[in-house]
Amino acid sequence: MPPSASGVLPFWTWQLCVALAINVVVQVLQVGAYAARLAGVRTGRIATSISLFNLFATASRLATLVYTLMLGPLADHAGNAVRLYHAAIPAIQQSFELQLRLIIVAGTVGTVLGSMLLPTFTYVYVRGVRSFERTRSLPHSLARLFYPRVILDIVRHIRIPALGELRSFSPRHIPKRLLIFNVIVTGVYAIGVVAAYYASVLDITVARTAIGISGIINGIGTVAFTLFVDPTSSIIVDEAVKGERPHEEVKSMVFYLALTAIIGWILSQLILWPSAEIIKVVAHLVNHGR
Repeated sequence: MPPSASGVLPFWTWQLCVALAINVVVQVLQVGAYAARLAGVRTGRIATSISLFNLFATASRLATLVYTLMLGPLADHAGNAVRLYHAAIPAIQQSFELQLRLIIVAGTVGTVLGSMLLPTFTYVYVRGVRSFERTRSLPHSLARLFYPRVILDIVRHIRIPALGELRSFSPRHIPKRLLIFNVIVTGVYAIGVVAAYYASVLDITVARTAIGISGIINGIGTVAFTLFVDPTSSIIVDEAVKGERPHEEVKSMVFYLALTAIIGWILSQLILWPSAEIIKVVAHLVNHGR
């Protein structure tokens, strides 16, 4: 009977717990950034809202680097165990896969929480835009977020949308390709790095090459977002500001972007293993191709 992974390496490590927590926070910030579109329409300050959007997006990407750092020790522990305990290789790989799937679950939870807090994020963005207009200093406006009075005010405005409000959002005037591409892009981002680390444990002989491929995958996701998601959503916001669309359509767009992001994270569970296998094959071709 082959040995279990629990006897070879611990499952619950502090790195896994940190990765779970950070991924929740990262995805809350990522989805919360959608609210910048709605704040831009409400304030009429599109450029300022985009600046705040970029700030939130940059902060979430910085946090992603820490989250990625935590994946390294998990993959190292699993890879070293694979080298040392050949009889337990399937159990070790399954245990590592479960760790990665829990990280994806954490990202899904963060996306759901961020979606529920979109009204609160919109309020924060609107406050940020108005504060920036007064102070003309983004660092000063950010510092104000940590004032006790401002924190209490934001806490008082935490609001979860009612079910009836959600039902009022209609996708009828939102381009279907925007929502489809958002599902795809979110799914790619969700498992790009995770699948690469999984591939590095599935075949430790190409581990470094497999991990290196994650940058290409995320780059493709960034290009796809820039080409297909961001421009279309920006046009909808611009049309709303000019009065060519009702503001309600922007609210619907933000809601369905959040919803499709959740769908993308859920689907990423299905494509984790196939993606890791593809990365493993590509890593072999890069290493051993003639």
